Amino acid sequence: MSGPVEVRDFLLQHDTRDTALNFGTGGVPTQRNGETSRVSDEQVRRAQLAVAAGSNGIEDCRELLDMLGLVPGEDGIPPVRR
Repeated sequence: MSGPVEVRDFLLQHDTRDTALNFGTGGVPTQRNGETSRVSDEQVRRAQLAVAAGSNGIEDCRELLDMLGLVPGEDGIPPVRR
């Protein structure tokens, strides 16, 4: 991928596909059956890409990732996954 526009288009394409799979008829989300509400590794990766694409530089990106809990801690797991 050569730029933020391609990253955005890639993420939108996958978000649209994922949303279509998770919604029942009428655009209303279906009820979860015993699933936990934890954030998946794939969701963390996509969020990190979205933040990186929208940030104004390295420091901005680092600060945003930290504020959102997307930076892995000492145990290698981002706070949003705990």
